[in-house]
Amino acid sequence: MELTLLGTGAPDGLPRPSCPCAACATARGPWARAATALLIDDALLLDLTPGAVFAAARAGHSLGAVRQVLLTHPHDGPAVELPPALPPAGRVPDGQVLTLISGHRVRAVPMDAPGTGYEVSSPDGERLLYLPPGAAPAGLDGRAERPYDLVLCDVIGRPEAVARLRAVGAVGPATEVIAVHLDHDAPPGAALDRLLAAAGARAVPDGTTLVVGEYPVVPDVPRRVLVTGGARSGKSLEAERRLETFPEVVYVATGGRREGDPEWAARVGLHRERRPGAWRTEETCEVAELLGVDGPPLLVDCLSLWLTDAMDRVDAWEDARWREGGEAALRARVAELVAAVRGARRQVVLVTNEVGAGVVPATPAGRRFRDELGRLNAAVAAECEEVLLVVAGQAVVLRG
Repeated sequence: MELTLLGTGAPDGLPRPSCPCAACATARGPWARAATALLIDDALLLDLTPGAVFAAARAGHSLGAVRQVLLTHPHDGPAVELPPALPPAGRVPDGQVLTLISGHRVRAVPMDAPGTGYEVSSPDGERLLYLPPGAAPAGLDGRAERPYDLVLCDVIGRPEAVARLRAVGAVGPATEVIAVHLDHDAPPGAALDRLLAAAGARAVPDGTTLVVGEYPVVPDVPRRVLVTGGARSGKSLEAERRLETFPEVVYVATGGRREGDPEWAARVGLHRERRPGAWRTEETCEVAELLGVDGPPLLVDCLSLWLTDAMDRVDAWEDARWREGGEAALRARVAELVAAVRGARRQVVLVTNEVGAGVVPATPAGRRFRDELGRLNAAVAAECEEVLLVVAGQAVVLRG
C-alpha cells in the first residue's frame, strides 16, 4: 500500500494566514505545510483540501483514478471546489466498514472529539490508521489483534492518542508513527524532530510518499535522558512532554510534602494538574530502588531535591560532620544512584537544576551543596544517552 501525504499541516495550514507568531514566521520552505490530506494507492483520498490536485501533481500523482473521497472532520471556512471527475466527499458512520472496488477496506473508528478516524486495510493486508486533528480514539476495549503498520495522528496536539493505542497494542515497536495536522504550537526544525523522536514518531515534508508495511527505521527512543536548567526554565515541562505518548509512567517526586508551606503546595499542585491522569506518583527519594526493577518509564523530578535529602541523611551540612564521615557517606549514596542509572533497564527521564552559574553562596553549606550538585549532574549525565539544557523554555541538546 502506497501513501502520499498531500499535506501534513493543521486545517488552516502552516504558516497560518495573517498570524504574526514566531512559529508561523519561520514556517517557510520545507517547514511550510498545507492542510493534511492522504492519497492511498491513487484510489482513496482522505480529506479534501484546497490545492489537492496541484499537490498531487507536484508529488507525481493524479487524482483521476480516485474512487472514494472521505472526510475525517468538519471542514470550516470557504467551500472547497470539487475537482472534476472526483466522486462526492462523504464520511463513514462510526463502526461501519466500507469496501472499495479497488479492494481496500475502510473502517470508521470513533473519536473522543468531533471527527472520524479511518482504519484502511489494503488487499495485501497492510493496515494504517489515520486520525483527525485534535482527536484520540474513544472506547478502546481489549487488546488489538495486531499492531498497525502505520499510524498518522496529531502527535503534538493529542499525544495521549498514541498512548491509548500503545496501551492496547495497536502501536507496537515496529509501528511507524507519523505526526500530521502540525500547527504553530509545534516547534520548528530540529526541535520538532527531537520532540517526536522521544515519542517514537517523526514528521515528513508535504508530498512525501510512504510504502505501508515496508520495514521502516523506527526512531530510537533514548533509554536515559537528563534534563537540566535553571528555575522556571521549562525543564520539568520538557521532561514531561517526552513521556506523554506512553500509556503508563511513574512520576517520582523527590520533594515530598512540606507542612505549613502553602507556596510549595501550590507548586506541587500545578505539576499534578499538568500530568496525564494515567500517570502514577511515587513520593520518595529511594530512586535507586526504582531504577533497579523493570516497569514503565520513570520521570524523576528532581535530582537537586534528592541531593538535599541525601545531605540531610548524612548531616553533610555541618563542617565537622562532613569531615568526620559525612563526605564519604554522601559519596557512597551518590555512587549508588549513578550505578542504578547505569544499570537501569526501564526508560528514565531525570530532571535536575543548574545552580553553579549564579552568585557564589555566602555560606559553606550553600557552597557545598552547589559543588555536590555539579558533581552529581556530571556523573549522571555521563550515564545518559541524551542530555538537554533548557534555557528560557528552549531545549539545547548537549548530548544525543
